[in-house]
Amino acid sequence: MHLNSSARLPTQCFYSDCPSFSRDSSFVHLVRKGVFFRSSDSKYIARFQCKICNRSFSTARYSSCFLQKRRRLNDPIREHLAQGMTQRQIARVLKTSRKTVERKFRFLAAQARLTHQQFLQALVRSNNKFDLIQFDEMETFERSKCLPVSIPLIVEPKTRKILAIGACSMPAKGLLAAISVKKYGPRRDERVECAQRVFKQVDPVLAPAACIFTDQNPKYPAWINTHSSTLISATTKGRRGCVVGQGELKGGGFDPLFSLNHSCAMIRAHVSRLFRRTWNTTKQIDRLEDHLYIYLNYHNQVLTR
Repeated sequence: MHLNSSARLPTQCFYSDCPSFSRDSSFVHLVRKGVFFRSSDSKYIARFQCKICNRSFSTARYSSCFLQKRRRLNDPIREHLAQGMTQRQIARVLKTSRKTVERKFRFLAAQARLTHQQFLQALVRSNNKFDLIQFDEMETFERSKCLPVSIPLIVEPKTRKILAIGACSMPAKGLLAAISVKKYGPRRDERVECAQRVFKQVDPVLAPAACIFTDQNPKYPAWINTHSSTLISATTKGRRGCVVGQGELKGGGFDPLFSLNHSCAMIRAHVSRLFRRTWNTTKQIDRLEDHLYIYLNYHNQVLTR
């Protein structure tokens, strides 16, 4: 960075209560006031001073990582979380504390939600409307298999990008239903509300008469019709997954929900909380959703670009 370059000057003072906000942007009221060395990432940061309010600020003020002391860990932790590593394991690999990883996890989750909102807004600005999307649910649990969790998600089949995802509680089924009620009491079913939130996220990027492709779950058409009467619900029988490594012995043929099922399989392979056989389990549903959003951005930006 050339410190004497006027092109690098901000357009206005950082402080919103500065009187310069009401002035013409062409009026030059900012001057350079040296630099300082930021040890957290070994960079020189420029400082500026406003000639109207006489206060100074730096370019670091515009960063979401402002005041973070270990910002070098943000990118490695983000990648490790999206590649199947637990928080405890990340702390061991990066030689830091679990508390640091937990704080970074919550920060990265908030940034991931903002990034996904910007991704959807970019689709809206490009006037890119989807005529066909695929919807389904994954199932996991929190603390115990008697406390199941539903993960509704929407995938665009051509690019396999995940457009929306969520997590909510659901009552136990089958042989665990009676055990769950006896040990934990009745469990609230939030699948309908969560599905409506997921549908609402993708409304701006859908064509007026878009088709939502699902499996043969009898509840899905009612959920879709409750959300919007203009959306078209189409169901199909999903193909059962094949065991890996069998080569020519694999059966099943064409899978109409391949993009959705493949994305679900990738989520289970990259999010440590969702491994089939694991020591790591979700303790809170909102933390599971945070982890899913971190993977969602990694999936859309790296795995399906």
